Amino acid sequence: MRRITRITTVGIASAALALSATACGKSSNDSGSSTDSKAGKAAIAYDIGGRGDQSFNDAAYAGLKKAEDELGVKGAEAEPSAGEGDADKVQRLTALARAGNNPVIGVGFAYAPAIEKVAKAYPKTTFGIIDDTSKTGANIANLVFNEEQGSYLAGVAAAKASKSGTVGFIGGVEVPLIKKFEAGFAQGVKDTNPKAKVLVQYLTQPPNFDGFAKPDLGKAAAQGQLDKGADVIYAAAGLAGSGAIEAASTAGKWAIGVDSDQYNQAGLAKYKNQILTSVTKDVSDSVFNLIKSVKDGKPQSGEVRYGLATDGVGLAESNPAYTKMTDVTEAVAKAKKDIVDGKITVKTAP
Repeated sequence: MRRITRITTVGIASAALALSATACGKSSNDSGSSTDSKAGKAAIAYDIGGRGDQSFNDAAYAGLKKAEDELGVKGAEAEPSAGEGDADKVQRLTALARAGNNPVIGVGFAYAPAIEKVAKAYPKTTFGIIDDTSKTGANIANLVFNEEQGSYLAGVAAAKASKSGTVGFIGGVEVPLIKKFEAGFAQGVKDTNPKAKVLVQYLTQPPNFDGFAKPDLGKAAAQGQLDKGADVIYAAAGLAGSGAIEAASTAGKWAIGVDSDQYNQAGLAKYKNQILTSVTKDVSDSVFNLIKSVKDGKPQSGEVRYGLATDGVGLAESNPAYTKMTDVTEAVAKAKKDIVDGKITVKTAP
């Protein structure tokens, strides 16, 4: 898989550099095998934190890798740069589209303005954007999730597993998307134990998005919540969430992961025993499905939603310690059924 690392996009020269990197980068299939040029090319442009965040971006990469393995697609990746603006994203997406990638997928709502602009310039290319419905078009697929539903289940699990009656939520950046995680989690906690206390902290405020990228911020916030008696902490903070997991694990308390099944993330193996569960979003399949739709000649467009009823969001069960907590798993199973059956309506804002 070709990888574009830290593209800087300032002026014409940098746009040329981005295009060069797209065209000439190395493939992950550099073992000597080649990909049939007729198989198609697809690209993803990562969100803040980039590949290796053990969470959101890595889930998108898994979908691209699956498309390479199962569909024979040649994949390309593009990393964000620190402190970049919309113009940088426009040049990155333009370079990927110009190189013949179809689809081109922006990982995260921050790509919305750029995708709206570039999609108009390349009407024959399908553009996917994850976690945003604000920008639409005939060649734009809006890949979105009911994060609040999965977070509700996490709240049920946290309330049942907590011994102190105090749990914590850490949001990376205080934006509407992350407020959905908070809302579902807090509702799940309170519906399960009305006396429970939910500590809430956001790491940064927009336009500062460091709260998705800096583990030390997550670690410090989690330590503060642990000091206040929290014994289960759920962080929706991208790469910064790994710091929260580290803090909870070191203290011998429970952490709840996000986006990917973080119990199985190699970079978090040291802390896995204290990762009770993770709220999963099927970002991987959303990426794969969009790529497949283009390859099949029936490209997705408009809103493509993944919810609890179709297992588009859910709660991971990889940790044996979690599956042994039958009172927890039974409560989660009942909550899931009630949400799917319409008996519980999960809030999307606190």
